Amino acid sequence: MSVSATSDDGTTTLIIETPETAAVAALADVSDILEVCARVTGMGYVVVAHVTEDRWLACAVLDEVNFGLPVGGELPIRSTLCNEVRQTRAPIAFDQASADQLWRDHQTPKAYGLESYIAVPIVLDDGDFFGTLCAIDPRPAPASRPETVRMFELFARLIATQLDAGRRLALSEAALLDARETAELRDQFIAVLGHDLRNPLAAIEAGATLLERKVTGDDTRRILGEMRGSAGRMSRLINDVLDFARGRLGGGLSLARRPATELPAMLNQVVDELRAAHPGRIVQAGIALTDAVPGDPDRIAQLMSNL
Repeated sequence: MSVSATSDDGTTTLIIETPETAAVAALADVSDILEVCARVTGMGYVVVAHVTEDRWLACAVLDEVNFGLPVGGELPIRSTLCNEVRQTRAPIAFDQASADQLWRDHQTPKAYGLESYIAVPIVLDDGDFFGTLCAIDPRPAPASRPETVRMFELFARLIATQLDAGRRLALSEAALLDARETAELRDQFIAVLGHDLRNPLAAIEAGATLLERKVTGDDTRRILGEMRGSAGRMSRLINDVLDFARGRLGGGLSLARRPATELPAMLNQVVDELRAAHPGRIVQAGIALTDAVPGDPDRIAQLMSNL
């Protein structure tokens, strides 16, 4: 994705948006942070940079010295001091490179014409190094004062905290989207089972029942009875799969609790179905219930058939 930005002089710059620049742009306080850093230090270019082993990317920029590197701009990582900050995870700051014995011969101040410089690490909660909060200027500035370094570190920590919050929000939204997609798949799956399969089975069962009333031959009646019984078992199997789908995909199992006076007949029906399904085996059952059992008789029968 790309967006256009127009500067005060009317120049339009095409900015290539990346996940990193988008994440920083979403931070509520980043513009104020850059403004405060510039005003306190007097330094003209302040940037939140995403820094990796092979990339330096400007994610938020305040440029009052025409450094010329906008949001989305990149520098060769080896030419930056931010790369050293990434490696050491420690701040780097100097007030006047040309008068500093450590920095006057360093390639980076010479290459970019820098006199003053400060960069502090931005480290996320999980230990990932995101980048730096950095300020530069071609003029001397009080960048290395302890209070300045401390202020930059506090701002870097605030940026890291907000980036972490944005990341958690994105993960939560993704999880919510996954949950919605799962719910849609569940509804589609249940609809297929409940309509596309159960309705034809109900028609077969009803047709077999109707034919049983009209035919007279015992063999034909037996076959129709088996057809109706098979259709009934398949319908109950679909109910079992529906229950499994509801239970595993979040809908839960519905229960119709009541005093089950018809439970013995239902359990005997389950036994008869098992006998029909396994004609070569002897299935014995002893069911003696004198009182109504509180519960869902259909679920109890389902449990017994799945033992």
